[in-house]
Amino acid sequence: MKLVRARIQNFRSVEDSGEFSLDEHITCLVGKNESGKTTLLTALYRLNPIFNDAHFDWQKDYPRRHVSDYEIRHEGDDANVITTWWAIDSTEKQAINDMFGAGALESEEIVVQKNYGNRTGWTVRFDEAAIVQYLIDSGDLHDDEKAHLGASRTVAELKAKTESLHESSPGRWRFIQRIDRDFPEASASQGIVRLLAMPRFMLFSQYQRMQGQVSLEQIQERKSSNTLEPADHVFVALCDMVSTTVEQVASIQDFESLVSRFESVSNKISAEMLRYWSQNKFLKVVFRLDHALPGDPPPFNSGRIFRTRILNQLHDVTVPFDNRSTGFVWFFSFLVLFSQLKKQSQGKVILLLDEPGLSLHGKAQADLLRYFKERLAPDHQVIYTTHSPFMVPADNLLSVRTVEDVIVYHENDKPEVQGTKVGGDVLSTDQDTLFPLQSALGYEITQTLFAGEHTLLVKRPSDLLYLRAISEVLRSHKRISLDPRWTICPAGGMENVSAFMSLFGGNRLHVAVLTDYAADHEKLEDLRRWKILRDGHIFAMGTYAGQPEAEVEDMLGAGLYLEIVNACYGLKGKQALTAPPMNSRIVPYAEEHFMAQQGTVLNTVPEFDRYVPSIYFTEHQSEIIKKLFGADLKVTLTRFEQLFGELNALLPG
Repeated sequence: MKLVRARIQNFRSVEDSGEFSLDEHITCLVGKNESGKTTLLTALYRLNPIFNDAHFDWQKDYPRRHVSDYEIRHEGDDANVITTWWAIDSTEKQAINDMFGAGALESEEIVVQKNYGNRTGWTVRFDEAAIVQYLIDSGDLHDDEKAHLGASRTVAELKAKTESLHESSPGRWRFIQRIDRDFPEASASQGIVRLLAMPRFMLFSQYQRMQGQVSLEQIQERKSSNTLEPADHVFVALCDMVSTTVEQVASIQDFESLVSRFESVSNKISAEMLRYWSQNKFLKVVFRLDHALPGDPPPFNSGRIFRTRILNQLHDVTVPFDNRSTGFVWFFSFLVLFSQLKKQSQGKVILLLDEPGLSLHGKAQADLLRYFKERLAPDHQVIYTTHSPFMVPADNLLSVRTVEDVIVYHENDKPEVQGTKVGGDVLSTDQDTLFPLQSALGYEITQTLFAGEHTLLVKRPSDLLYLRAISEVLRSHKRISLDPRWTICPAGGMENVSAFMSLFGGNRLHVAVLTDYAADHEKLEDLRRWKILRDGHIFAMGTYAGQPEAEVEDMLGAGLYLEIVNACYGLKGKQALTAPPMNSRIVPYAEEHFMAQQGTVLNTVPEFDRYVPSIYFTEHQSEIIKKLFGADLKVTLTRFEQLFGELNALLPG
């Protein structure tokens, strides 16, 4: 079964959440503090808790301002708390069809409710007449027996008529046994429900972090009295993972008999965690079983103490588990508890995570989202709450639901409290609620607007235009053009490359740099030495233009660039731009020419803007290329073809 929609009512701050849909893989509930996010998860958990440790109590959980009116408001009945809508999976559908016939179900959507009496009600839409007919047709009965039963419309009526048959036959008794086996209390709905497996809910919060020190005697007492605390469940799960119990660990005389199994589990969990823990890859969890020392604080001053420590392999020291970052402790505790409960529940678990990764760095939160997507979502539905922009899946905003504690102010300024509401989409009028969404979306847009997976950094927008235009000319002549996987991004100057890599490096970008001058090249070599840029990803235009210092205009060659500028500005006669001296940069030469022309009395030449010719070339490249096609242009195209070939060689495949 897959959870499709839910509605919470009459529970703490939630008077009526409204019906809200849930993503089939991951749903993110976004809201500010005190909006009711935890309350929603708590109500969902109590529908079918994995620990059987939670139930609804109207005296504690009913909205406080209405508690005194509870019986009047609900006319002596138990108020409904949670309504859920489920879609049956293909395996369950096949089992129903095999047992009750292909026409048994009228709808594949199942409704499950639970009230303050902690009674769970199932609503299944089925065709009982079709079920009865299928039973008769597939039963081992004589024709006269089938004829006698054919008028039955319900399973209960079918059973009564079968029992009333005067003659007894083996088929008749087998038929009655089949009804008794497949239809509890002769109920078709109960027969169908028996074939459905509603997943259990696992609620994990900041309070379920494993403790670095555990008094085995104390946890035994809490376990025997059924008063285990949230953190205790993690340690019990850890013991289960090594096929032992708290009692066995407490009574063992030789810890070496268990240490290998604990270390095996530690290695397994640590390896899984470090795949998604980018903050420090050199950590390892180690376990110790010690006798208490009198000087330790209670309850760790008597009996046996199980200690968990973290080995930092870089510094070769261990520190208490509790002294590690709370984010690391949370992640490790979750993996321990989830790994064991998943095995016990045979995979039927819906994960409810309350503010996961709250204490993690923004980058580590992104790693946690990746863990949800890659390791949890393929097999489990995940519903989590957050108010962090880094925990909002910007690549799947349709999975986000807003949570607000709604207060409506009327004309007389009297507030009407409507309680916690869940938005069916990401729209909201509350700016505090929207803040994580806005921040996440803004970050994602910034990451994707300026940079692609493979980014070629250049200095100016005009560089981008010339590279794209020449690439198109080469492509039209069936020569090597720039691979479209490259995203050309003007960085505004090579001094901005390090800032660019810092801002967008989180996307794990593949970056190459096309630089103008030798001085820039030295700066970029420094970045390469600091591992900010990869080896072989710095390209100097002078290498291709055949001169010490060059810009993209120099790679175009004097003949092509002069034609572009003169045509762009309409320069003719003495005003026309002529060939520059050998190995001089052509753009400074053009700027000097325009300044000299502007100093004349009959000046009609505008100011030079290097961006204007690049736009002109993109709009008139075909006619310019046709006019100039010759030896000089062939040299130009060869230069760019060589550059594009070397850039393309950096790409995978």
